[in-house]
Amino acid sequence: MRVAMIGTGYVGLVSGACFADFGHVVTCIDKDASKIERLEQGIMPIYEPGLDGLVADNVRDGRLFFAIDGAEAIRQADAVFIAVGTPSRRGDGYADLTYVYEAAREIAGLIEGFTVIVTKSTVPVGTGDEIERIIRETRPDAVFAVVSNPEFLREGAAINDFKRPDRVVVGIEDERARAPMTELYRPLNLNETPLLFTGRRTSELIKYAANAFLAMKITFINEVADLCEKVGADVQQVAKGIGLDNRIGSKFLHAGPGYGGSCFPKDTQALVHTAQDAGAPLRLVETTVEVNAARKQAMAKRVIAALGGNASGKTVCLLGVAFKPNTDDMRDAPSLDVAPALIAAGATVQAFDPEAMDEAKKLLPDVVFKTGPYEAVEGADVVVILTEWDQFRALDLARVKNLARQPIIVDLRNVYRPDDVRAKGFTYSSIGRA
Repeated sequence: MRVAMIGTGYVGLVSGACFADFGHVVTCIDKDASKIERLEQGIMPIYEPGLDGLVADNVRDGRLFFAIDGAEAIRQADAVFIAVGTPSRRGDGYADLTYVYEAAREIAGLIEGFTVIVTKSTVPVGTGDEIERIIRETRPDAVFAVVSNPEFLREGAAINDFKRPDRVVVGIEDERARAPMTELYRPLNLNETPLLFTGRRTSELIKYAANAFLAMKITFINEVADLCEKVGADVQQVAKGIGLDNRIGSKFLHAGPGYGGSCFPKDTQALVHTAQDAGAPLRLVETTVEVNAARKQAMAKRVIAALGGNASGKTVCLLGVAFKPNTDDMRDAPSLDVAPALIAAGATVQAFDPEAMDEAKKLLPDVVFKTGPYEAVEGADVVVILTEWDQFRALDLARVKNLARQPIIVDLRNVYRPDDVRAKGFTYSSIGRA
């Protein structure tokens, strides 16, 4: 099949490269000329393990193309995917659908013959209806079907998630779309991946409901971690004990500094607004949003407490600034709350992250960025593990102790065993453990 993918951000580029690897002919379209130029040179705009090789292989084999002007690709396409950004709208937290509707108007003037128009972007319930209205109004003679096909990709594991998904959700209102959507995902038949066809609005809500549930799970275990500290329990053992229950499961039960990234923060906020507007408020999700925001702020207080309650004149080392490992994504990362709060308290903050520092320098201009973890540790009064990159899991603690001004570690990801670190002569604190 011939596929046009509008948007070469995280979702569009990964999806386009994977569809090409399935054997489809894919053109990824973006109005950012510099991004397209870099992609044609094999330079990825995002860090995602394995993506550069996947792109290179499919470009070489003539299945993956990039374009600024996607008119010809859209005209020839059997399926046109909308994979543009839907950030939180400034001021009110609603999903900003400007780019989605711009793409719909562009598509309307170009499609020829029956074309499936697929929303891959995360959009509120009813967006597919509006896309269909825009296209019919712009091009009354067009023959098309609008489909919802949400993504469920984890940053850092996106290629595997696309090729070996738990399920593929497809929301349709026009039965003509069923066959081409089935064909697009036919390579997954070998793994017996469930292909779930639903109504379009149901599909749109599935994406938001899934992300909100996972965000609630994270927030739940974070609050349990606070309780564990008060009563002398171990949150990791609690998480293991409840996670072994098949009704609960072990994933997303890792206590930490709060969720961030490109999905959970904006999607929970958008779902809250959708529910309020519909007259069916989701109180659990509303509370999740509030508790998560407060938790990020509270992490800086933990660091200050480890410094004896006064950060003025002290140097803080942050190991990791991306919201999670194996990505360079800084969107809603806990570091964006923790670092400014520490600086406001009078501390000097120096940091290192394996992949996110280029973007972090723009967002955290007052942080001093170092070239490696040990350079960031040098002269620090406290070392804070903020992102659980693999290289931070096995630090030479003797070297850390020699380089740091004070032997204090605040482990916000529970990477280390407390007894091991304390045996090395450190004052050590973590999340939800005595």
